[in-house]
Amino acid sequence: MYPREIVDKALRLHADGWTDHAVAQACEVSVQSVRHWRTGRRRPLATDISSYCPRCGPKEFDHEAYAYLLGLYLGDGYIAPVGRSYYLTIACSDTWPGLKDLCQASMARVLRASVHRVQRVGCTEVKSTSKHWPCLFPQHGPGPKHTRTIELAPWQSAVVSGHPEEFVRGLFHSDGCRIVNRVRRTVAGADRWYAYPRYFFSNNSRDIHGLLGRYLDQLGVEWRMSNATTLSVARRASVARLDAFVGPKR
Repeated sequence: MYPREIVDKALRLHADGWTDHAVAQACEVSVQSVRHWRTGRRRPLATDISSYCPRCGPKEFDHEAYAYLLGLYLGDGYIAPVGRSYYLTIACSDTWPGLKDLCQASMARVLRASVHRVQRVGCTEVKSTSKHWPCLFPQHGPGPKHTRTIELAPWQSAVVSGHPEEFVRGLFHSDGCRIVNRVRRTVAGADRWYAYPRYFFSNNSRDIHGLLGRYLDQLGVEWRMSNATTLSVARRASVARLDAFVGPKR
């Protein structure tokens, strides 16, 4: 007899739209066992399945991990239907392998669903399948984010206000960067080079810029818009503040 945890995992994956063969491979059990569990008396009610979602049921979720994942989603993520379920996908550049690990860990902490990776040209898609990802990301909708209104639901604002550093970190880890700016100045007839770090965040959505600016203000970080699509943080104290919890991508 298999442990209850294995049975629950199999039924949860099936509820998320996985085939019997895919569930069997993920749980390392036979296809016959999966079919028996999903057709037998041990199959949970629909209300039990909903309990896996913190928005549809009573289950609590990791607010810190969610704030970070929300930042990643607003920058490089999307949700798409697949069968009777949905994929949450975050595109992570292969240049920063640590980012893929952080993204995968955050997905797993937020919703009790399997997470996997798909290699693409120049990037890796970190993906998770569940019927409930749209419940957690109501910003989901047709078309690019910059073509529609992006605003946080009241419960999201409460979560992010409690963990603004993680939200800002997720945004900079998706569409941001930390660079060293080099400037040449002439002093007493001689050229001198000065170098100082700064952060940039580039996104086509004014609403997302507004969200980032709101929580940078909450954190006491000075910022300005370099152009219509790029937010910049250049003052020494503000860069040091971001370095304390964002830092360069790795």
